[in-house]
Amino acid sequence: MKLHCHRSSLATAFQVVQGVIPSRTPKDILKNVKLQVTDGKVILIGTDQEVGIRYEIPGIEADASGEAIFPTMRMISILRELTSDGVDLEITQDLIKITSGQSEFQLSAEDPAEFPPVPTFDAEAFYVLPAKNLKEAIHRTVFATDVESTRYALGGVLIEIEGTSVALAATDSRRLAVAKTTCSCEGEIGEHNPRPVIPAKAMSLIEKSITEEDENVSLCIHPNDILVKCGRSTIYARLVEGRFPNYRDVVPSEFQTMIEIVAGPFYSAVKQSQIVTSEESRGVDFVFHDGKLTLSSKVADIGQSTIEMPISYEKDQIRITFDPTFVADFLRIVDSETHLTLCLNDSESAAVLRTEDSYTYVIMPLSQDN
Repeated sequence: MKLHCHRSSLATAFQVVQGVIPSRTPKDILKNVKLQVTDGKVILIGTDQEVGIRYEIPGIEADASGEAIFPTMRMISILRELTSDGVDLEITQDLIKITSGQSEFQLSAEDPAEFPPVPTFDAEAFYVLPAKNLKEAIHRTVFATDVESTRYALGGVLIEIEGTSVALAATDSRRLAVAKTTCSCEGEIGEHNPRPVIPAKAMSLIEKSITEEDENVSLCIHPNDILVKCGRSTIYARLVEGRFPNYRDVVPSEFQTMIEIVAGPFYSAVKQSQIVTSEESRGVDFVFHDGKLTLSSKVADIGQSTIEMPISYEKDQIRITFDPTFVADFLRIVDSETHLTLCLNDSESAAVLRTEDSYTYVIMPLSQDN
């Protein structure tokens, strides 16, 4: 089998599929990707057997159908260093020859039959979500997952669909991020897992796979896995085991204090407050009083800091201690011009940051003796 490729298209495909390749695995075959040529389409496939992706590569000329296994990182290195636009691949049972300009590489071939399958998207009934909105919703939630938690459900993002409304939620038990979008249905949706939790790795891959040209994303939910079609990518993921917490119970229903604040200046102040903190003493006091917010920290053997910024608050003093990293994680997600509402009750209760488009972020305070 011979193929002629555009170097940039082939390099992009390998970079995308690399996102699922495990760094450590007892199955060496999973460190590779499979190239599949069938029905005039060229597909690059990668999987760690929990998350998989099929990526259609455009602009490849092939003289026959077939399959081949490529070492992922070695191919990425080769494609990165080549300078010619065209790349020719010649694949036999024992050898892969790569030619471009004055360069030639020969790599040993492995048996494609040993590579585990990744499903295609052939569903007749599925949800359709606006691509741009879904990409933003993933970006606004996936950072709040806890990939190291022994509570497996916290290592993923919950997708909750009710009618035409979609909520994405993620938490590590210390903070919670909730973003919303909309959907429509194609075909007759049958019974499925009503609250699937998608692995963070898969959600990040979906986010990266959505391009500006994509209008919609197709989502098919099964009892134990999902399939997502976006642009050139089809992504498969096994659902995370365990029950996701009822996130609605975490969001306070009433607040004693609501403060309007602009994201950019707030982010700058919070980043400054992080400088004089440590792993052992990571808390920063947020004091709201007399038309200003004062952020102060003090760490033995390091020093102390005080940062002030004006705010529209003239009521009784409120003092609450946060891990500034968790506050900064939220603020870096939103545009600097975004107007936020900071909702507070007291120094021991959960605080909530909200945007005008209902993006909600709940953060638990630290005890004030930290």
